[in-house]
Amino acid sequence: MKVGVFQIPPHYITDSERNKHLLSCGMWGHLGASSSIYKRMTSRDSMNSDVEADSDLLQNGVEQEMTNPSWKYSCPHVLVATIVAFLFGYHLGVVNEPLESISVDLGFSGDTLAEGLVVSTLLGAAFAGSLISGWIADGVGRRRAFQLCSLPMLMGASLCATAKTQASMLTGRFLVGLGLGVGPPVASLYVAEVSPAHVRGTCGSLIQIATCLGLMAALVIGIPVKNIVGWWRACFWVSTIPAAILAIAMMFCAESPHWLYKQGRLADAEVQFERLLGSSHVKSAMVELSKSDRGDESESVKISELLYGRHSRVVFIGATLFALQQLSGINAVFYFSSTVFRHAGVSSNLANVFVGIANLTGSVVALLLMDKLGRKVLLHWSFFGMALAMALQVFASSGVASNYGAFYFSVGGMLLFVLTFAVGAGPVPGLLLPEIFPSRIRAKAMAFCMSVHWVVNFFVGLMFLRLLDQLGPQLLYSIFGTFCVMAVVFVKRNVMETKGKSLQEIEIALLPQE
Repeated sequence: MKVGVFQIPPHYITDSERNKHLLSCGMWGHLGASSSIYKRMTSRDSMNSDVEADSDLLQNGVEQEMTNPSWKYSCPHVLVATIVAFLFGYHLGVVNEPLESISVDLGFSGDTLAEGLVVSTLLGAAFAGSLISGWIADGVGRRRAFQLCSLPMLMGASLCATAKTQASMLTGRFLVGLGLGVGPPVASLYVAEVSPAHVRGTCGSLIQIATCLGLMAALVIGIPVKNIVGWWRACFWVSTIPAAILAIAMMFCAESPHWLYKQGRLADAEVQFERLLGSSHVKSAMVELSKSDRGDESESVKISELLYGRHSRVVFIGATLFALQQLSGINAVFYFSSTVFRHAGVSSNLANVFVGIANLTGSVVALLLMDKLGRKVLLHWSFFGMALAMALQVFASSGVASNYGAFYFSVGGMLLFVLTFAVGAGPVPGLLLPEIFPSRIRAKAMAFCMSVHWVVNFFVGLMFLRLLDQLGPQLLYSIFGTFCVMAVVFVKRNVMETKGKSLQEIEIALLPQE
């Protein structure tokens, strides 16, 4: 998209002529309001006059013809950030195949509680990490937050790989979980803040693709575990490589200009914008930041403000989206997929491959469509497709169809569910939330919403098998389908489209300045 008007060199325009032109355009009042937002901390006073002048020019359309910034500047930084998502997927799947071997080698074979702890300890620690992720990201910056989250993942994976007892394995999983709790929210923040508006959705979709690749990598690397004694230790050692790469590569990545601006470091923010967008877009990017500047960034954000204050509506939308994402039954489908395929005589490894391909295919579709169709459209039709897939699952388990037909409906519904989830319900919430949260609360609101995600995820995983035994698959899948329908209605009524808008434009639209 190009924005351009005829420009008269400013040195040919007298002050009186300029004022007459501004008055004739009806923009004088806007200029006055724009100028007032720069009465801030003394650390920013030195740049106020330059930024105000640029703001005047931009708001009155007296600017040079501009094109969208090239995505090539920010792409390397985004790719480094997605290493966190890869590790997220890898560590969620790394114990699936090796768990039996781990239990035998560490002496708790047959103890289902101990085996469950190996899985659930990671989830509990991730919840704890997500609670503090916002404060870490705001306190030390996005880059250092990445490096901090990589340290417990390095130490935890190393401890798991060298574990001799169940206690050391659980300690390692806890450390890894802390890192995973901090990392994904920071990755969503960072990608949203460093990506140009016109490709922000595409960049955000890379997080989901990286998660899929992490899950598939864990599956592939775990295949030899039943044939090679102690191979599960290698599975954990492998994860230390991307964690180390993340810690080192972040030393060379750009810091978020949004975070630097909040700290009053305007000169540093300009330098980082130049690295991310190119020199020709620095001034316009700084002006965009100033539009949402309320002068209250130095004030601390309390949990009560997120729940009851002026930001409570967007926080409610974000937390509800994450809750509905998990209540849709995505984890239940993953848990039950191997059983469905096994009844048809298909091995669990092959079943995981089919589900992984469906997941990756949907993620690639999301990558291609996120900035073309928009977040709301993908989210709406994703939940609709998931509801339809659950209907197929209900029909398959109803006994109406023949055994052969029931298999096709069940497998087809399962793969359709995973595919449609990956198109919208999977990647969109993590991208949409940093977009709709105002800059001042963005990190802490993401931390709160991710903690909701982990809590619901934990309880769905904990209760699924028990509910399946007590209610049966037909009623349970009907409940999941109902949540998908509720999500369709919620998205239609509450979610705004953010495609192609700058973060500042979205903030102003949701929280108009008084």
